[in-house]
Amino acid sequence: MSTSPTSITCTSLDFNWPDGTGVFDGFQAAFGPGRTGLIGVNGSGKSTLLKLIAGELMPSEGDVRVAGDIGYLPQNVALDTGLRVDEVLGIATTRAALHAIETGDVAEEHFTTVGDDWDVEERAVATLDQLGLGHIGLDRTTGEVSGGESVLLRLAALLLRRPDVLLLDEPTNNLDLYARRRLYAAVDAWSGVLVVVSHDRELLDLVDQIADLRDGEIKWYGGNFTSYEEALAAEQEAAERMVRVAESDLKKQKRELADAQVKLARRKRYGQKMWDTKREPKVIMGERKRQAQVSAGKHRIMHEEKLSEAKERLDDAVDAVRDDDEIRVDLPHTAVPPGRTVLTLHELTLRYGAQVQGEFELRGPERVALVGRNGAGKTTLLRTIAGELEAVEGEARAHVPLRFLPQRLDVLDEERTVAENVARFAPDATNNRIRARLARFLFKGARADQRAATLSGGERFRAALAALLLAEPAPQLLMLDEPTNNLDMASVKQLATALESYEGALIVASHDVPFLESIGITRWLLLDGEMKEITTEGVGYSG
Repeated sequence: MSTSPTSITCTSLDFNWPDGTGVFDGFQAAFGPGRTGLIGVNGSGKSTLLKLIAGELMPSEGDVRVAGDIGYLPQNVALDTGLRVDEVLGIATTRAALHAIETGDVAEEHFTTVGDDWDVEERAVATLDQLGLGHIGLDRTTGEVSGGESVLLRLAALLLRRPDVLLLDEPTNNLDLYARRRLYAAVDAWSGVLVVVSHDRELLDLVDQIADLRDGEIKWYGGNFTSYEEALAAEQEAAERMVRVAESDLKKQKRELADAQVKLARRKRYGQKMWDTKREPKVIMGERKRQAQVSAGKHRIMHEEKLSEAKERLDDAVDAVRDDDEIRVDLPHTAVPPGRTVLTLHELTLRYGAQVQGEFELRGPERVALVGRNGAGKTTLLRTIAGELEAVEGEARAHVPLRFLPQRLDVLDEERTVAENVARFAPDATNNRIRARLARFLFKGARADQRAATLSGGERFRAALAALLLAEPAPQLLMLDEPTNNLDMASVKQLATALESYEGALIVASHDVPFLESIGITRWLLLDGEMKEITTEGVGYSG
């Protein structure tokens, strides 16, 4: 690792997508040593910024300078399934040279290839162990590893390289809780420059500072995400207080302008009366009229300027208040009486081997978290309950209307608008009723006429959730599969507030424990070969 000071500097950075959509205009930022959590709403440019820093995108103006070697873990990791693990780690050539030397081949090129890296295998195995991948070995192919293991394998390759600057883009997406714990430990142990884009608050609580990207600018907050939330809450309280002061001032200026106009009108009427009755010489009255007009003009201009300044202060105060709106919906038709049987699973054997032994019942408006390692069968179980997959043995029976929101959000028709998609699920609802209810999901006016294909990740999720929750008949059992993947922090909060209004039974498959705790989970189920109920202490399942 380089001993020179490491840093990232973005200077006067401009970037536009080929269709002309602007992302950055004169962007400035500098990242120094330490761990930085880069946050912001979906579409604010976080992933684009990491790609610009990594050199995968080129700015149209300005430049990016990085002091030191860069390691970059993109959001979507795709590995050639034919590669061996040592090839992914970048040590295959060195390893082959080592093995040749060990068998007695003393050709000069082997020693040149190895250089000083005689312990490369030991370091590689130790790095894999650190990330919980020790069982994989160096000679297996990546086609034999899971999606979550692929992410950790790419991270292992970066850690083995020991770059000066490490960029991570949503690294915990698609990782189970066990794999997340391994990644947290690696981040916690990192020294140097690290910039991580994430909505995972446990990961963000390990950073040294938060960089909040909003409207093309970064605002810095010292400390981890919890400290950021506290600082932001104080900021917003002060900003809202300033709005109230500015609103009061604006009302005052409007009253003073109105009072001044009344007084001027009275003077004008008095002057006109004096003119009409000719109580004074015409020259004197003319001069008085001229002076009155000048005085009235100055008075009007002064009050109008004060009013304009008050409006500007109010606009500035309003701009300082965040508009990350919350979803507020009323869903009384989703209510399930306590004790009513909602779902029955009986001696169930799923595809790929997972089982529910005996009988499991879900009653009333229970909120169930379904946890377990990647590949344990959580998605398969939800799809089986939803009727999308046949069980190998046994029965999964829902006793109430249900809706299932998969990870892919493929309940939306890409070519239809948001309003049209909702209408598909509620064919008897009027257009006005659909739009009125969509407004509560933050699709107001023209936003309801956006095609699904043009929506951002957070908007797609809101549209899909709206389509299911506003469906007729109303779902009394709602199943969500990894709902917080690819959602920014504001969207996760919006989802949690929407689910507060949902009165039916809920099953959520997720590795995001803080989110699960925020939505009032009442039962925790672990799927690990077979399904069993666990306590909250057992949620941190180990390998």
